[in-house]
Amino acid sequence: MIDHPLPDIDSWVLFFSNNTLPVLRVTKRRISEMRQNLDRVDARELARVILQDPIMTVRVLAYIQPMRGRSLQHDITTIASAVMMAGIEPFFKRFDELLTIEDQLKDADTHALLGILQISRRAQRAADYAQEWAIWRHDINMEEVRIAALLHDLAEILVWCSAPALGLDILARQKAQPSLRSAEAQRQVLGLTFQDIQLELCRVWHLPELLLRLIDDDHLGNPRVQNVALAVRLARHSAHGWENPALPDDYKGIGQLLNITPETVRQRLGLEPMPAREADGNDGL
Repeated sequence: MIDHPLPDIDSWVLFFSNNTLPVLRVTKRRISEMRQNLDRVDARELARVILQDPIMTVRVLAYIQPMRGRSLQHDITTIASAVMMAGIEPFFKRFDELLTIEDQLKDADTHALLGILQISRRAQRAADYAQEWAIWRHDINMEEVRIAALLHDLAEILVWCSAPALGLDILARQKAQPSLRSAEAQRQVLGLTFQDIQLELCRVWHLPELLLRLIDDDHLGNPRVQNVALAVRLARHSAHGWENPALPDDYKGIGQLLNITPETVRQRLGLEPMPAREADGNDGL
């Protein structure tokens, strides 16, 4: 736990690489329950548990990469494949003692734990949206898209876990100045952005190049990257309700991705119909 920004990006990468990354308490509990009956553990069932937790997901991906060896010509980009490659029993031995986010933050400001749980829930919602749209688009591997959405804001989660005071400072600046862009607030507090930290961590941890591209918003010309980015934006903009002024642009972008109208997007999200005048104005989009 630190209460001050580190001097440069290398320091952040070293810090996160040298310390055990905590997982959600529910993840530890479910894995512990499955450990009691190893003979009955199904890799897909275990993967579903892991894929609800951003930090557990990235820990598994980082763990599996050195195992690929020269005989495997492609990256492991799905969690079920990672578990099968590691083997059920070796997997449970490797992740025998899991530190939880709740334990790590037990002495921190209570707002810090609430903040990190909200961010984690936002990541889960983004992953759900991304997976649903990937299926709609007949994506060749919807789990890759799901993982990319789940990990899109990983560095933000890591900073909140290990430096909650800095996360709260960034949040307070944005609340005090609503027009302040997230990236600028991060630079003011950290001297760099979450995205800067994240991309470097992905490289150092040798995460699959495909996932690195899907997480990087600089590749928005790719429909799969758009899928991820739009899911992340929708989850972020709707985190506190459906009144955020940025949401209409989200509906438009999602509609263009899925080749449906913004109003149909709203319907798929279970929202009330738009007023007739607004809906009519969007019919041609």
